[in-house]
Amino acid sequence: MQPTFTGVSGLSATPDVAVVIDVMRAFTVAAGAFRQGAERIVFAETAEEALALKARHPGWLAFQDGEPKPGFDLANSPAHLRSLDVAGRTVVQKTTAGTVGALAVADARLLLCASFAVAGATARLLRRERSAAVTFVVTGDGGEAEEDLACAQYIAARTTCDTADPAPYLTRARNSGGAARLADGVRRGWAGVHPEDVGLCLEVDTCGFAMAARREEGRLVLRTV
Repeated sequence: MQPTFTGVSGLSATPDVAVVIDVMRAFTVAAGAFRQGAERIVFAETAEEALALKARHPGWLAFQDGEPKPGFDLANSPAHLRSLDVAGRTVVQKTTAGTVGALAVADARLLLCASFAVAGATARLLRRERSAAVTFVVTGDGGEAEEDLACAQYIAARTTCDTADPAPYLTRARNSGGAARLADGVRRGWAGVHPEDVGLCLEVDTCGFAMAARREEGRLVLRTV
């Protein structure tokens, strides 16, 4: 497998196999929601679309990033997610990085969304797929997020060696700008950021499934594999 690491702006064409990475925090939250029993996650292009979908479907939940916004059920915090009942529910997710990256490669034959939580399962699926090339899409910081690149490179390493040591990759993620911003948010008392968020984003293989997205009735929907 030949890996390519790029941001959304570096995509020149839709890849055959794409792995979209958002460690802090969209796809850590997505993995946690599935672990807590969520049925599926629908990606929305805008906050307005997310709220409209929730309004049309009683029982659906809506997640977004940044400061908590009226109408949304979660501000993309993996720690706050633990107290939310998502079992059997559909979640609509809109973020500035992860969902944007997924929508940018929505027509890939195989589209996976990943964070450290699903790294091992994602690597195993890629090994079974036996694709000649895989494009890893780094979504944070305009494609420069060190935590996302570290996770992408760790998954790539796991495709060739399932016992690859996560420690160097986690160190890079822990020292990243994304982690620093979340820590600063905690110090400033920002709503929607929890002191445990960074730690939860750096937990490896807490989920035994990968997450694959495909179009369903015109919308990009994420489910477990």
